[in-house]
Amino acid sequence: MARAFLVVMDSVGIGGAPDADRFFNGDVADTGANTLGHIADACVAGRAEDGRNGPLKMPVLDGLGLGAAARLAGDAEMPGFTAEPAGLWGAATEVSPGKDTPSGHWELAGLPVPWDWTYFPDRTPCFPDHLVEEVKRIAGVQGILGNRHASGTVIIAEEGERHQKTGWPICYTSADSVFQIAAHEQSFGLDRLLDLCERLAPSLHEMKVGRVIARPFIGDPGAYTRTANRRDYAITPPGPTLCDWVQQAGGKVHAIGKIKDIFATRGIDDVVKGEDRALMDHLARAVSDAEDGSLTFANFVEFDSLYGHRRDVSGYARHLEWFDACLPPILAALRPDDLMLFTADHGNDPSWPGTDHTRERVPVVAAGPYSGQIGQVAFVDVAASVAAHLGVPAQGPGKRFI
Repeated sequence: MARAFLVVMDSVGIGGAPDADRFFNGDVADTGANTLGHIADACVAGRAEDGRNGPLKMPVLDGLGLGAAARLAGDAEMPGFTAEPAGLWGAATEVSPGKDTPSGHWELAGLPVPWDWTYFPDRTPCFPDHLVEEVKRIAGVQGILGNRHASGTVIIAEEGERHQKTGWPICYTSADSVFQIAAHEQSFGLDRLLDLCERLAPSLHEMKVGRVIARPFIGDPGAYTRTANRRDYAITPPGPTLCDWVQQAGGKVHAIGKIKDIFATRGIDDVVKGEDRALMDHLARAVSDAEDGSLTFANFVEFDSLYGHRRDVSGYARHLEWFDACLPPILAALRPDDLMLFTADHGNDPSWPGTDHTRERVPVVAAGPYSGQIGQVAFVDVAASVAAHLGVPAQGPGKRFI
C-alpha cells in the first residue's frame, strides 16, 4: 500500500513569483529574488567559498528535476545543474497573502489562508501598548526589551546581557506575522518562557498574528547561542488540511521538525524534533518504519533560520550540499509505491537586501512511481496530488498532477 513523504526544504525558493512586486524587504521589492538561483550564481562566481568551493553541487535533486524546475520558475541559468530529470518536477505558485511559514505550509497542505495577517510596523517601538502590558502581566516583569523588527541572533547579542540583568524578555518581530520572545534558558527559565508564549498566544491569534515563537538561548555575553528548544504557537488552521484528510481516511500522520507547531497539533499523530542532522536520521527511520497509507510530513528549517535570515550565502550553499548528499540511501530505501516529494514554503534569498523571507515560486520535485514535467502548478495541487497517491479524498481546491 502506498506511503507519502512530503519534505519541505524551508525557504528554498526558486524565484519567479508573479506577485513579487507586492512584497518587500524594507523598501526593496522582492521582484527578482531567487534563493536557489542566486546561490548557484554566487558559487560559480567564487562568492560562496567559506567551508566549500566551486559550483553548487546537488546531483541527487538535480537528477530528479530541481535544476529544471528552477529554470522553469525563475528563468535562471542554474550553472552546475545539468541533469536530464528522471523524477517528477515542476514549480508551484502561492496565492495566500503572505510569504511566511504558516501560509506556505497550510497552502501546500491544501488550505490557502483566507484572511490578511496582522503585521507589526517597522518602527521602534513596534508593538501596541496593550500587548506590551499583557506580556508584562503574564511574565511578572516591569518591562520588555527589543520592541522592534530584528534578526533573532542579532537582537539576542544586543540585548542578552541586559535581559539577564533585568529579567525582562526580549520581544521582537519581522516582516512576517510573528511575535517572538527570546529568553535565557537558565536565568529566565525555559518552562517560564514556554508558559509565557502559550498564555500570550490566544490574544495574538485573535489579532490574526500567525505565530508566537519562543526563542530560548544559552551562554554568556558575547557568546549566546540559540537552542533547539524553540516552540511555535501557531494559529489553528481554519479548515481541514491534508493532515486531517489522511487521518480521516484511517492513515497515520508523522511530523518531523516544526510541522506539529505549524498546524497547531491538528491532524498530527506524533512528532520528532531536533537539528536538521537529527531530522535527517528521523526521515530515514520513517522510510524504514512508517505504516502503509501514512503521511510523513517533514520540515528542514535550518536553510531558513541559520542561513537565509542571516544572509549567509556560503552557509546556505553548504547546507544545500549536505542535504543533497544525505539523500541517496534514503531514496534507495523507498518502496516501489512510495512517493517522496521535495518542495519549499517560500524563499529567503541570502543575496537579497534585508533579513526577511522573499516571495518566490518553489520547487516540486519527487521520487517515486511518477516522472515527467508537471509545469507550473499551485501550492494546493501538492496536497491534492499527495492525497491522490494515498487514495485519500481531497477536500481542498487543488488539482492533482499525478
